[in-house]
Amino acid sequence: MKDLHAPEYRNRVYAGVLGKIIGVYVGRPFEQWPQAQIEAKFGEIDRYVAEEAGVPLVVTDDDISGTFTFFRAFEDHGFDPDLTPEQIGNTWMNYIIENRAILWWGGVGMSTEHTAFRRMQDGVKAPESGSIALNGQVVAEQIGAQIFIDAWGLMCPGDPVLAADFARRAGSVSHDGEAVYGAQMVAAMVAAAFTHDTPEAVIEAALPVIPADCLIRKCIDDVWESFKRGDSWRTGLKMIQAKWGYDTYGGGCHILPNHALVIHGLLHGRGDFRESMRVTNTCAYDTDCNAANVGCIVGVMRGLAAFEGEYDWRGPVADRMFLPTADGGRAITDAVQEADAIIRAACALQKSAAPAKKAKFNFEFPGSVQGFEGEVLNVEGALQVQAPGAWTRTFTTKSDREMGGYGVLASPTLYSGQVVTLTIQASSPFQIGLEIATDTVETILSEPYEGSADVQTVRFTVPDTNGAPIQRLGVLSEAAFHIHKIDFSGTPNVRLGRHTKGEVWRTAWVSAVDEWNNWGPEDFRIIQNRGTGQILCGTHDWANYSIETTVTPRLCESTGIAVNVQGLRRRVALRIRRDGLAVLESVFDDNVVQVAAPFEWNFDDAILLRLEANGEDVRAFVNGAQILETRSRLTHGGVALLVEYGRVEFGPVTIAPL
Repeated sequence: MKDLHAPEYRNRVYAGVLGKIIGVYVGRPFEQWPQAQIEAKFGEIDRYVAEEAGVPLVVTDDDISGTFTFFRAFEDHGFDPDLTPEQIGNTWMNYIIENRAILWWGGVGMSTEHTAFRRMQDGVKAPESGSIALNGQVVAEQIGAQIFIDAWGLMCPGDPVLAADFARRAGSVSHDGEAVYGAQMVAAMVAAAFTHDTPEAVIEAALPVIPADCLIRKCIDDVWESFKRGDSWRTGLKMIQAKWGYDTYGGGCHILPNHALVIHGLLHGRGDFRESMRVTNTCAYDTDCNAANVGCIVGVMRGLAAFEGEYDWRGPVADRMFLPTADGGRAITDAVQEADAIIRAACALQKSAAPAKKAKFNFEFPGSVQGFEGEVLNVEGALQVQAPGAWTRTFTTKSDREMGGYGVLASPTLYSGQVVTLTIQASSPFQIGLEIATDTVETILSEPYEGSADVQTVRFTVPDTNGAPIQRLGVLSEAAFHIHKIDFSGTPNVRLGRHTKGEVWRTAWVSAVDEWNNWGPEDFRIIQNRGTGQILCGTHDWANYSIETTVTPRLCESTGIAVNVQGLRRRVALRIRRDGLAVLESVFDDNVVQVAAPFEWNFDDAILLRLEANGEDVRAFVNGAQILETRSRLTHGGVALLVEYGRVEFGPVTIAPL
């Protein structure tokens, strides 16, 4: 499949992303339950059972957040085809917040990913961070490398060898041995599914990427032989349980039993999505992981037709997904946006012209709705909306914040002062609506726009919400209409702090500090017990803006503010240090460039800090006077408040365009 701009490739990537997240949402409610318990409670799993289980359907999950976050290493390192495990490891450390984001934090020696994270935190570079030599065979051969790997296969259509090579690099950050072979096999099957139309052909095309004598290959051979003999899936499952089960391979969640079920579900599903879900999930073990890998492969192999039939797989999900990381502005996302990111990466890898930047909500993929709730239908690339209208998330809602499990870390995607551009066909008057969250939910409506039989584009400047986060965006009318595109642009003009009613405003900041308390009258009190901590807000597309606030150091080694923040390890920061220096530093992974000037201060002083970011140029001000300037490769991103080893307090934070 050579034409990366052809609808066939684009739609199959989107179908692969959908298959991945649908598999997670199907399997998550009974993850790691015994097979007998699953069937006693739900019967065979050929549907969503979240409602029956009394849990949300669309949830945060490590399979989703790890897959689409770690894949960003390719873009974050300039689409380098020679991307290294060390660079992918740097991406882990940039986006993962310890004990809060992405991973299952089961402890060193129990959770393979937690173990690798701590290794890298202690200075060990990938791939040594995931090696058997350092972590032991049982820990290194758990399931994680396989569950995070699908996007690399989606980037390499029809090229299982290249997909497996990227999977090896990515998987070795945290895993080794059979776990990496399993990751290579899954990525290769995803790539092969673009050009092969049966599970048998997909598996056969992928097999050469792993050693012929490895256990993963022996496991695949056993499952395949059972299938060829005509064994039922239940008979095949008994063989897997007896020969490849959890009691044979140690640790919390070993690769081999679960890889066996991925192959088993593919073969017995025979290319039918619902049957693949039924077999894979009813067999138990790590159901969300296995169903996600199977769902992605079948989604690519069958395209969007995979989800057609009597059961509605797509409607309840509505493309929605969460990526809780240190990049809070990317947390509220959907299958369309993540598919577009993979397609851009594929074009860069093949040195093909990247598609033009698309509107945030573009509905170009057949059937896509991008989280819009209401009576909606995708009709030829536009969202048909029935009265009274439809809404989509731009931040977490109360139910999102209460979902439990892995939890959600997010910043809003839309802010006061920004411009909403809406391309619409509406014969009747319509309005743009915003829901803002304080201690209640308040709706703000634009003035009515005149309807037109023709497609028109209108622009709406988001009004001052007094710092309250905007949690949903809607378009409303008394008659049916069609939305063609919606996009956001511009820099916020917003003041953030305690003046906002209620406590929801605090959740718009992603916390990477040990303690964040508001016991006193200050707006932000943040405490870090070792190293540097920060709280972050904003999105990657902020550019050419200023941040200003007052900081009062109570006890710390340094404190400050940052602009153009792109995770925990990419920012331009102004710090005032205990040794009497003000430092303006550009941090890009392990590369730190600093300029400094003397600045004496005392604990309990209230100090006014300001940073102005204008393209590559950043200027720093203290108490109203410019003291430093620098140039940085970081030209866009959010903001952060920082503290090193101690306690500081900040006043309201003002962000404004230059």
